[in-house]
Amino acid sequence: MTFDLSNYLTERRRLIEAELDRLLPAADEPPDTIHKSMRYSVLAPGKRLRPTLTLAAAETVGGSAETVLPTACALECIHVFSLIHDDLPCMDDDDYRRGLLTNHKVYGEAMALLAGDALMVFAFELIASNAAAAPPDRVLETIRLVARATGTCGMVGGQVVDMLSEGLEIDAETLRTMHSHKTGALLTVSILAGALLAGGAPEQCDALRSYGEHVGLAFQIADDILDVTGDEELIGKPVGSDVKQDKATYVKLFGLAESHARAQEEAARGIACLDGFGARADALRAIARYVVERRA
Repeated sequence: MTFDLSNYLTERRRLIEAELDRLLPAADEPPDTIHKSMRYSVLAPGKRLRPTLTLAAAETVGGSAETVLPTACALECIHVFSLIHDDLPCMDDDDYRRGLLTNHKVYGEAMALLAGDALMVFAFELIASNAAAAPPDRVLETIRLVARATGTCGMVGGQVVDMLSEGLEIDAETLRTMHSHKTGALLTVSILAGALLAGGAPEQCDALRSYGEHVGLAFQIADDILDVTGDEELIGKPVGSDVKQDKATYVKLFGLAESHARAQEEAARGIACLDGFGARADALRAIARYVVERRA
């Protein structure tokens, strides 16, 4: 039978968004302005891909999605923190995100900066709370892995390379490294966290880590393509910003056709990493295909 990815993503998105709404500080909780700012960006429409991957990875190793839900929500908070900061005038200076005005356009630059900071810290509080459903040593290792994937060895480091590469001609290996850190690291740790907390064996976690590395790169290559070919209404933000800022992208280095081929190749490599999991990994297989075929 063909896996119904659309239904799976819809169900998972509803579960994640309901839990985010429950976990986030209430909009009227003092100091209310920052809580409103946090909720504005986190609860804006989104794919919820990273937390969905956390849930799917837990199920792939035979665990329960519900047991890793706090950590799944934490990873979405980290992702949103990065988006809020990326949109600031000192970074990409974007006016729209997910079809809405960016956080700093609504709440001002200072509050947006603080909302991003608060979401990053809140995320680690959520991961720590997973100790009620997972062994403490696995929770501690998850905290370490997420911190590394978020900092200079991961997302932040990739963003630094991205900024320093604007207007420069960089080689393919530097571009791959930049994307693997900027986007791939958080996607990979989202998968690894779900597997680890759900009791995945070392060999299972290794296979899922490799899957995440390939699919994370495929996702970023697809993003590079969508910045050129995407529909602004579907994407929820202006297209062409990479070209405008002269960013280093796969499309700039290889062109559209070769970039698409490379994204497909990375997705296929990711799917091959799931050979030992059987039908339990069908959601991850479908997500790998979706990553390169999506229109937003």
